[in-house]
This record gives sequence, C-alpha cells and structure tokens, in this order.
Amino acid sequence: MKVALKHGIYWVGAIDWNLRDFHGYTTRRGTTYNAYLVMGEKVALVDTVKAPFFEEMLSRIREIIDPAKIEYLIVNHVEMDHSGSLPLLKQALPHIKVFCSPRAEEELRLHYGKDLALSILKTGDVLDLGGKSLTFVETPMVHWPDSMVTYVREDKVLLPNDAFGQHIASTERFDDELGFDCILPEATKYYANIVMPYGAQVLKALDALKGIEIDVIGPSHGIIWRKHIPDIAATYEKWAKGEAEKKALIVYDTMWGSTEKMARAIYQGLTEEGIPARMYRLSTSDKSDIVTEVLETRGLLLGSPTINNGLFPKVAEFATYIKGLRPKGRISAAFGSYGWGGGAVKALVAELQASGMEMAEELQVKFVPDREALSACEELGKRVARKIKGS
Repeated sequence: MKVALKHGIYWVGAIDWNLRDFHGYTTRRGTTYNAYLVMGEKVALVDTVKAPFFEEMLSRIREIIDPAKIEYLIVNHVEMDHSGSLPLLKQALPHIKVFCSPRAEEELRLHYGKDLALSILKTGDVLDLGGKSLTFVETPMVHWPDSMVTYVREDKVLLPNDAFGQHIASTERFDDELGFDCILPEATKYYANIVMPYGAQVLKALDALKGIEIDVIGPSHGIIWRKHIPDIAATYEKWAKGEAEKKALIVYDTMWGSTEKMARAIYQGLTEEGIPARMYRLSTSDKSDIVTEVLETRGLLLGSPTINNGLFPKVAEFATYIKGLRPKGRISAAFGSYGWGGGAVKALVAELQASGMEMAEELQVKFVPDREALSACEELGKRVARKIKGS
C-alpha cells in the first residue's frame, strides 16, 4: 500500500517489529526506519533503512516507481540505521548521486569506503528536482555532528531525520491515526535517552526552523506528524530548555536492605514536604524507563551500598548512563550504606557533579540504619524537597 505524505512524496521505509534494544535502552514497541521518496521531474530518496531491511524498502519503492528512476540520495544522518543500505543501493543503482552535509563526508567514507563519491550540501543550499525543491539546514549535534534536515518547500514537508522521532512499530503511519496520547510517551522516551544531552543544539535547530511553514514532519523513526505539529514542537522546546516538574525520583539498589530503608525514609521526608516522589530499585527496573521520568522531574536522589570500596554494579551503570545524558537544571542527592571503608557515596557525588546536576545533599550510614539514622534520612528528604520547591 502506498503511503503519501503529500502528492509526490511517499514513505518507503521499513518496520522493525522485533527491535527491543536501541543504544542500550529498551524499545518494547519496536521501531521503523523511515525513508522518503520525493518525486518531481527528477526523483530523490531521502535517507535509507538499516541494511537488513533494504529489500523491504526497495519493494515499497517498486510499488511507486522503477527504482532506476531515482537520481539522488540525500543522507540526512550517517548512523547506520539510516545510511546502512547505502552500499546496497549503490550496487543496485550505480548511477545514483549521493548528497550529504560537510561533516558527513568523512564519516560516510569511514563507514563505506574512501572512494565513495559524495556531493556536499550546506545550510541554505537548494536541490531543484523540477516542480519540487529540497532545501537543507545543518543541525549539528541533533544528535550527531553530521545531522541535517531536508525541507520540501512546495509541499511544506520537513524531513528532520532523528528529530521528533519515536520507536514505534505499527501499521499506522500518521499521528492522527495512532493518537497523540499513544505517541507522546515514546517520543518522550526517545528524547530522554538519545537527544537530552543536546538541548542547546535542539533550541538552535528549532530557532532555525521558525518562520518555515510546516504541514508534515517525517522523522526517521516512528510516526509521521501532520496533526499535532504545534504540540510536539512546543514539547521539544520545553525539553530542550530543561523545564521539569517539581517532583523527585529516588533511584537506588540495595544489598542487604539498608540502602532501601534509607530510600524509604527519604521518600517519607520528600512527601511530607509536599513533593511527589517515586522509587525505583535498579535491579528490578529498566534504566531507560527511569531516564524518561528524569526528563520531566526536578529532583534525582541516587543511592548505593558500598561494594569493594565503590558503587553497586547496577548503580554504577545508571550513574554512567545519566552522566552521559547530562540533564540540565536538576537537583541531586547521594545516599548509601557501608560496612567498613565506605566509598559509594563519594563516588556518587563525583558522578552526579560530573553530570552537571546541582549537588544538594549527601548521607551515608554504617551498616543498618537505626531510628536516628532514618530520622536523618527523612530530614535529608525534607531539605531536598525545599530545594526543589524553591527552584
């Protein structure tokens, strides 16, 4: 079945129903690899698909035109879930001319060979297809240095690659078919786990696109936007600015239950001060789901028992993951228990500070927390709560 964004612009991507892990986060609903055919007097393909799905893409193209009529390939982003079919496409269509951003030139050759012939596109360049024209805007670090967007001026269609994407495999292709309430959680998770470190760059990209009329946004993953464009654009701006709700997450793991007792007492202190809070034990929770909540939560309190003078393994993994995502404008605290030498809380403080979060409190307890120690935990929760309320 042909899927048209506008007359002469078609989705020709692939559906990956079985993907369950992407860059280390859980994708329970699979994903799509979206490629788009733009047909004027000449024909361009914007992005490809992950290499194992090449034939699926090619079969969709054949439903519309003879693939041999494609003259141009636009590579908006080098990552292999989008450019992976490039060698296969070049093998099938040796005549095709490949366009990319200046920063993508070296990356593509490092991926697919130094003899790869490429033509470079810069911000403001226009490729005239005859009846349709493609305008390009470089969007570095949204979320790779090479990223750019393609805009079909005559049809007001924006093809922004990874921006505005979600990991959803479905038979529905458009937001008004699946529903905003169904798409938003996956769009949130996608932004939190992939795009969050690049808020400043996202704001620059959004600024560069202001004033451009947009009827349709065709991202590289998931559902195509045509009804809820103002909603997702406003949401992206909020995320990029680091805006978050005055609530808290307590994320921890525990060995013999002491750190969990501390976590529960801290929870009590937070909620008594009127700050909504949720608790996650890392050994039984998915880190990418937790990070999705971090995106819209002001306070993060991270707890670990000490093992071998350092962090418990699952906490160490999460601390490294969150440090890479660098959530902005967050208030953090570190807590944990130890037996003799300690070390976990000190390591947590270092990791949280390295992530750019404000370090509000720290507390460690030797062995099992008694009533006095639990009272100290409650007071820590209250102090963090007051910090959150004042932020």
